[in-house]
Amino acid sequence: MSRFLHRLGRSTAAHPWRALAAWVLIAVVAVTTAGAFGGTPQDNFDVEGAPALAGIESLRENFPGSGAAGSSAQVVVHDPDGGEVGDAQLSDLIAGLADVEHVTSIAPPRWSDDRDTALLHVVFDVPVTHPDLASGLGVEALQDAVSTADDGLQVELGGELPNTSAEAVQGTGEIAGVLLALVLMVFVLGTVVAAGLPLLVALAGLGISVAGVTLLAAVTDVSTTAPTVAMMVGLGVGIDYALLLITRHLEYVRAGVPIPEAAGRATATAGRSVVFAAAIVLVSLMGLPLAGLPTYSSFGFATGIAVVSVAAATLTLVPAFCGLLGRRLLPRRERRGLPPRRSRPVREPLSARWAAAVTRRPVPWALAALLLMATLALPALDMRTFPRDVSNNANDSTTRQAFDIVTAEFGAGANGPITVVVDRAAVGDAGVAAAAARLSDVHDVVAVTGPVVSPDGQVAVLTAEPAFGPADERTPELLERLRAQVDGAEITGNTAMLSDISVMLSERMWLVVGFVVAVSMLLLAAMFRSAVVPLKAAALNLLSIGAAYGVVTAVFQWGWATDLVGLDHAMPVSSWLPILMFAILFGLSMDYEVFLLSRIREHWLRSGDARASVVRGVAGTGRVISTAAAVMVVVFLGFATESDLVVRQLGLGMAVAVLLDATVVRMILVPATMTLLGRGSWWLPAWLDRLLPTIEAEVTDEIRGDGPGSRASAAGRRRDEELEGVVG
Repeated sequence: MSRFLHRLGRSTAAHPWRALAAWVLIAVVAVTTAGAFGGTPQDNFDVEGAPALAGIESLRENFPGSGAAGSSAQVVVHDPDGGEVGDAQLSDLIAGLADVEHVTSIAPPRWSDDRDTALLHVVFDVPVTHPDLASGLGVEALQDAVSTADDGLQVELGGELPNTSAEAVQGTGEIAGVLLALVLMVFVLGTVVAAGLPLLVALAGLGISVAGVTLLAAVTDVSTTAPTVAMMVGLGVGIDYALLLITRHLEYVRAGVPIPEAAGRATATAGRSVVFAAAIVLVSLMGLPLAGLPTYSSFGFATGIAVVSVAAATLTLVPAFCGLLGRRLLPRRERRGLPPRRSRPVREPLSARWAAAVTRRPVPWALAALLLMATLALPALDMRTFPRDVSNNANDSTTRQAFDIVTAEFGAGANGPITVVVDRAAVGDAGVAAAAARLSDVHDVVAVTGPVVSPDGQVAVLTAEPAFGPADERTPELLERLRAQVDGAEITGNTAMLSDISVMLSERMWLVVGFVVAVSMLLLAAMFRSAVVPLKAAALNLLSIGAAYGVVTAVFQWGWATDLVGLDHAMPVSSWLPILMFAILFGLSMDYEVFLLSRIREHWLRSGDARASVVRGVAGTGRVISTAAAVMVVVFLGFATESDLVVRQLGLGMAVAVLLDATVVRMILVPATMTLLGRGSWWLPAWLDRLLPTIEAEVTDEIRGDGPGSRASAAGRRRDEELEGVVG
């Protein structure tokens, strides 16, 4: 692979316009194909194995085309001045709603006690994932229909359709994050040209990935949130990959290597790390389908497309631009051979001095870092999850307004009624009445309505209203009691399905974790020829992810610093978050592990000095890892400003995890533990060595075929010699 990557980097740098023209052609073909054959993202909540699915399928079978399976919406009509809402005021509104496409019926209004609020139940004949309703089209149609309401009335939309409609991406925080990332890269690389290159390459890769995700949506269900998550991860890793390659390229240029050759060597070394870092991210993402939910599969595939696209852009566009720009990537004074404006005493890199300090006293440093990480992870033991709850939406959103009005006027349970399907053909009307009576006797059920008999007379539908909202921690226990006490009935509906999903995800978490950790450890063992390094890497990655879980739990569920993330109350963690965040973060953490261990192993193979190789590895990668992590943190924090709860929690959690991984883990725990392990870090049983394929993450100058007298090799030896005093 090294020779192939070397030829790829050298040829694209020598003939940059060919590579750029190829990318333009690929982009045109991808966008044209996506426009002609692409699909639209839509959610799929049919989860095999969920107890609520049986009831939903029964509704679809016995109420064909009626929307009884949950395709519905609530229209809340409220007089903010406290006056009564009259029947005449509702008549035109109901007529307008009846004309909306796919609306089959509108139930008689439900009035609040003081009649200042009316609740209309609108039923559709297609599910909420139907193309005519998905992507906000159904909500737009409802908004047009209610726009004629009296000016003095407040009309808000809630219920199944509006609550599941994807919120528009705002983009303000993302733009701010990207601009801040650009400033950071200017500071590190020294020129605007060099700093803008990683961003340009990442955006080029993302452009191709958007077309890929659109084509994916044409052949399978893609969650409405998946493209945003794919963009967030793709942008972060794309900038990181390009930054790593450019940094290595500039090292060779400064050592006097010609531009095309420098690009080839950078692609053969840093590019090799990019390939395997991306491979580990893909392996982690491929663990998501093991959760058993179509939504997770779409997250994995969409994000995988983004990672592959930005990695391909890095390996081809970076050397092409490096060849095109030449020495213009260097600061002006350096290009002209002028001395720095301010002469500074020659000192060892800060990362080298830091690593030397940690490796001199590894035990106290390791204990302090472990204590910090364990403290941050503690709140995760109290984590409670629920897929979604519109009470978490922005205060000015129509779904949040509807939720609050319904809670105030009808009770919190009116926002999450539970549907009960009784087999009327088996138990008769007496059995249906008995089921209704048993429902009324269940603690925390405040009202039971119905029955509504299907056209074929086979089933009867009852509606139980809980005493609390759908995301309340008592919901799963209430569903268990209902299923135990109402024999022969299916407990279903949106609230039941979301609660079942939360329980199932909790149970399947460890299956995904086990797969991702096991496969990643095998890859690391093959790369670094060690049985100890993969175990250490997995343990430290799990520690940083656990700390991120703890911070997310403390901020969102415990309500600590909710103002900082734009929330007005505490809430459970999204059920989608733990597995999704784990899979993505484990892969991203392994990126830094590969980058750092590649340098450490390179020095280990040269010198055989365990402690010195750690210091030299940290010194050689400390700056680029810190910069890459800082860039990724600001990008993720930009996405944490989005209104979508999953994206917001994921953005914050990933920013925290990357920050801890690049500081506490890479700068303290890795050098401390590897110093304590010494030569044992590279222990590998002979039988395992024979079984594992040989995969080199990066190759040394000697392995690349550079002679010992080459200027690049000499530069590497000079760096080692400069660091000898630091280690000693």
